[in-house]
Order: sequence, then C-alpha cells, then structure tokens
Amino acid sequence: MLKINATPELKFDVLNKQIRESSEKHVRISHAIGQRYIAAGLAGRRIDIDGTPGNALGAYLDGSTITVEGNVQDATGDTMNTGEIIVHGNAGDATGYAMRGGSIYIRGNTGYRAGIHMKAYKTQQPVVVIGGKAGSFLGEYQAGGTIIVLDLEPPVTINGEVTAGAPMAREITGAFVGTGMHGGAIYLRTEKTPTLPKQIHVAMKKGTEIPEIKSYITKFCEYFSDVNKDSILASTFAILTPDSNNPYKQLYTSN
Repeated sequence: MLKINATPELKFDVLNKQIRESSEKHVRISHAIGQRYIAAGLAGRRIDIDGTPGNALGAYLDGSTITVEGNVQDATGDTMNTGEIIVHGNAGDATGYAMRGGSIYIRGNTGYRAGIHMKAYKTQQPVVVIGGKAGSFLGEYQAGGTIIVLDLEPPVTINGEVTAGAPMAREITGAFVGTGMHGGAIYLRTEKTPTLPKQIHVAMKKGTEIPEIKSYITKFCEYFSDVNKDSILASTFAILTPDSNNPYKQLYTSN
C-alpha cells in the first residue's frame, strides 16, 4: 500500500504524480488539505482519504473506488465514467457534474447544482445518493441517471457510538429542482408533494414500491452503518421525471 502524508506543502500535482507512478493498487492519503484532482481519470485503484480533498476529486474516474473520511469540495466526480466515490461527510457544489456512469454516495449534504448535466448511455447509468439535503438547481439539465436525496439527520457521536442527530430545519432541496430536466429520475424522501414546473411529473410512492432504488439504498446503508435500510424504504418518496408531453426543449429553442 502506498501511503501519502498530504501536508499543506505537498502540491496537488506532486501528489497526483506519486499516485499515477506507483504500482500499488491501494493508496492511503492522510491529512488531505485541499489538493485538487486526486485520482482524476484513474482506473483499477482503491484510494482512501483522511481530511478534505480539493475540487474535482475523481474527475473522469474510470473504475477506481475512492473513500473519504471527511468532507469534499466542489465538482466531486466531475464527468466520471465508472467507479465509486464514498463520502462520509458533506460535499460542495456541482457534485456529479456531467457524470456518465459510476456512483457517488454522500452521507451528509451537498451544495448547489448536484447532478447537473448527468447523462446515461446503454449500460452506463450514473447515480448520486445524498444522505442529507441538497442545494438549489438539483438535477439541472439532467439527461439520465438517478439522483436520490434521503433527508437523513446528520450523525453524531455519543460516548464513542455513532447515532442519528437532530433534524435540520431547512427543506430537503433548494429552489429550481430539475430545471431543464429531460431524462433520468430524481427521488426525494419526503411526505410533502413538491411544487415544481409543469415540465416535471411528480408521483408519490413508498420506497418499498420503487424497486429501482432498492439496490442503491442497500449499498448506501452498507457504507454508512448508522442508517437503517428498512426505515428508509418504508418512507414516502416524491419521484420526479420529465413530462414527455410537455418537454423543457420548448423553452430552449426558437421554434
């Protein structure tokens, strides 16, 4: 295993060169402090990170698995192809920007424009699962793939044991959810039917009635042991899909 101590003096390009030039399949990075582009385009590796990696973590990821024991910054999984990114904290803006495949699992919240320009092609079906809440413009221009927002309480540690904390007061997402959406689906764990533009179709179902999300919820709960799968699947979800009879394309063309 390659071990890298990412001190503030260690520049992102030097860190990434060490990873690329190593023959080790398992890399552990400690004390990450904003180094960008970690594991960009990387295939066939396992990357474990302590600390806070910088922007574009796992950009163009091509089959590696990244686990972060902390928060991540903006553009995590930017245009990733395959692989997995598991974040035990929160994520910044533009999580999963234009991702084409693979999966991102976030225990906490994410910022603005998560899943923007997500797309799918044949067996390439990207997924982003957000354990907490999402910011505004979730799924903006989404063309494929799956986004799931669970609105779970943040975990807290009491006497060394991780448990659920107090619920956060703000809404499960910010404004303008699904703006320009023309493919894929968004699943929001909520009892409240969201008010959305007429170009978005909304259906309310129990999680047990939505088989297409079960495998993602199962994996999420495997990664984050403080979460109860049965409780999540027993909850109500709002399912957001584009209305093919009233598509957004009418708003973006001159015809």
